[in-house]
Amino acid sequence: MKVFGLFLVLVLITASSALAQHPLSVIEPCPCLMKVDSRLKTKCGYLVVPENRQKPRGNKVKIPFVFARQPQQDSTQNITLYTTGGPGYATIPVGDSLTYRSGWLDFGGILLFDQRGTKNAVPCLDCEGIDEAIKNAYLRHRSKDSLVALAVTKCRKKLIKQGIDLSAYNTVESAADIKDLKEALKIDSLTLLGISYSGGLMLTVARNHPNGIKSLLLNSPLPGYVNYEEHALFNHEEALNYLFDNLAADSVQNARFPNLKQRYREYFTQISGKKFQIVFQETANQPKHTLLYSKNELLDAIFDRLTTSEYQKVPEVIADLVSGQHEKYVQQVLRGKFSGNKSLSYGMRLSVYCSEQIAFSNPEKIKEQDKILPWLAGYPFNNVNHPICACWQVQPAPRYVKTPVYSSIPALISAGALDPWTRPFYNRLIKRTMPQAQLLLIKDKAHGAGFGNELINRFIANPHKNLISTSANVVVE
Repeated sequence: MKVFGLFLVLVLITASSALAQHPLSVIEPCPCLMKVDSRLKTKCGYLVVPENRQKPRGNKVKIPFVFARQPQQDSTQNITLYTTGGPGYATIPVGDSLTYRSGWLDFGGILLFDQRGTKNAVPCLDCEGIDEAIKNAYLRHRSKDSLVALAVTKCRKKLIKQGIDLSAYNTVESAADIKDLKEALKIDSLTLLGISYSGGLMLTVARNHPNGIKSLLLNSPLPGYVNYEEHALFNHEEALNYLFDNLAADSVQNARFPNLKQRYREYFTQISGKKFQIVFQETANQPKHTLLYSKNELLDAIFDRLTTSEYQKVPEVIADLVSGQHEKYVQQVLRGKFSGNKSLSYGMRLSVYCSEQIAFSNPEKIKEQDKILPWLAGYPFNNVNHPICACWQVQPAPRYVKTPVYSSIPALISAGALDPWTRPFYNRLIKRTMPQAQLLLIKDKAHGAGFGNELINRFIANPHKNLISTSANVVVE
């Protein structure tokens, strides 16, 4: 036993020495993926880390970043790290530019960091056949779900053949990537800025790697610990009801669109299961096709406009649709579906969503929404679902990710009252277990509500001080 114990100690010492000589994360310099003002102090590169930290000597992933600051700003303090939402979208806007007076540089350095598996990373988890499958479903009058499932299966086989561990592309690993980047760049004080999905990612960093995190800025965040699929139709309904209530309180608009809520519900309930025809031409040089559509495309026309810039058009859109005027709205929806989503790395989205949402969502609870909201019944509120995840086959996330984040890190959370995806309900859940969090409920905004210049400036200056709103449209909770 003593000999074995000595042998084990020697093995551990040797392993520790090897790790010290070959760190698990390194910075590999590369040209900046975007144009950066030459007056800024800039560092661009890849963070190179294990694909799966449980297998540190296995595959590596390369994740790009852009770190910029004004010359007088400290390289270790008051840095804001931003990564975008999705999941599956790239953060660094290739071809765009970062100027000397870019807004976030007012507070210190800015660090743009992509997520593993997205467009600018190596490897990139693209699935080229998904958009084509959706087009073919319309053109051939076939089931979209079945054709997408075939494309997803083909994509999985392609990526597995390349040796990619699809289960390693998740929020826990991405949070560790942020921690490793912070340490590699020797940053002592970091503010995390996230929007939508990446708001949940920043909460995971706060939970798993809180050291050196100064504050959180969560723009319309989706906490990863909610079962979104079980609430999605309720979320859409609640946002639309907020709009209907405002309409009813406006005498001019209410006279223009009388009983709109009732007419909307009755009409969309009546057309459930019905198919309509439309002649569609993708471009002027291509042939025309007679396509089928249902209430799902009509609901897309509504919810696609439930945004900060377009929500005021929604009553007119609904009034047109319930009177049978579908043509121009369905044409717009179909053009969007046929053009596809070239900025989304679909495989990355699948790995995250299947392991962290679908794996924990109850299909029966999802269906219960259809019974309570028949006018929304069957509406595909997401492009990831249980059948697709059965094709993707990734491991469920560790169970702790579905528990609330308890943290004393100061946070500023924004919620748009018109947001059909990340409702204020979710944001209040975040605040409940984060006593230093403050919530901005913005009445006239939807998803991506933001913070407003006045309040963000005051929060950055003193994250522990209670904010007071001077705007009737912004409520601080």
